Amino acid sequence: MRSRSAARTPALTIPGLPGVVLGGAGYAGLFRPVGAAAAREALNNAWQTGIRAFDTAPHYGAGLGEERLRPFLRGRERADYWVCTKVGRLLHDDPLAVDGTDGFYGTPKRSRRRDYSALGVRRSLTDSLARLGVEHVDMLLVHDPEDYLEQALRSAVPEMVRMREQGLTAGIGVGVNTVETALRFVREAPIDCVLIAGRYTLLDRRAEAELLPECARRGIAVLAGGVLNSGILADPRSRTTFDYQDAESQVLARARDMARVCADYGVPLRAAAMQFPRRHSAVTAVVLGAGTATEIADSLLMLNTPVPEQLWHDLGCA
Repeated sequence: MRSRSAARTPALTIPGLPGVVLGGAGYAGLFRPVGAAAAREALNNAWQTGIRAFDTAPHYGAGLGEERLRPFLRGRERADYWVCTKVGRLLHDDPLAVDGTDGFYGTPKRSRRRDYSALGVRRSLTDSLARLGVEHVDMLLVHDPEDYLEQALRSAVPEMVRMREQGLTAGIGVGVNTVETALRFVREAPIDCVLIAGRYTLLDRRAEAELLPECARRGIAVLAGGVLNSGILADPRSRTTFDYQDAESQVLARARDMARVCADYGVPLRAAAMQFPRRHSAVTAVVLGAGTATEIADSLLMLNTPVPEQLWHDLGCA
């Protein structure tokens, strides 16, 4: 087995805009259908603005996210971009598949089946490479293994280590919404990266106490996703979804209080929300959820909006 440091070095080399990864769920139809032309425009816009890192998964649009990356990446120098995908769900053609399943719309007629076995994750990556049109990925993550934790740790991870040794991926890790699961992988598996979604945000800082310091001590990269907490931190006056469901009243009140504080400084709440995770030294990059060209342009504007230090203090983030 290669040493963790040997595996980690190429995995953490993310070209393009420092600290920015484009997530693949948005242009794969999360919450609303996105046409092929709009997805192509979004990806081209991302490239033109300097984004070179892309996070996707079979789960995103039942393979549609990966399939939309394929023509976009075709013809580009492999060293010029960084791509991450995930294992844990196998896809099957299914004429009875219902549009909107798992929140994705306008997707191919496919169903998903959880599989964290060695054979399952090997097949998953093989299928993903075919959909992406590449020979290897830069990062491979176990996706949402909370309910399959022991199988993921005992079967999926050793097979992912073998695939890392074989050059099919430069690094391995876990992509989750729960801090406890991420900590199990950090402490028990030879991983290079954690993608933690929604747990290091202005509204939810559960990753701050143990996960981020533990990753920093072990030299494990951290990608912070879900930084808008499913939309509530974009604009809590009109978006009241937190963690993929209706926000509780106290959460909504906190978000609206933060929006008022930001407004006093002339700063959009979403600018503070997108920039907040990058203030922590353990966070390698923020994963943007933007799915259209307009959303990508706005995200980059927010990431570059000046935020006074006093505002961070008033938000309790100093």
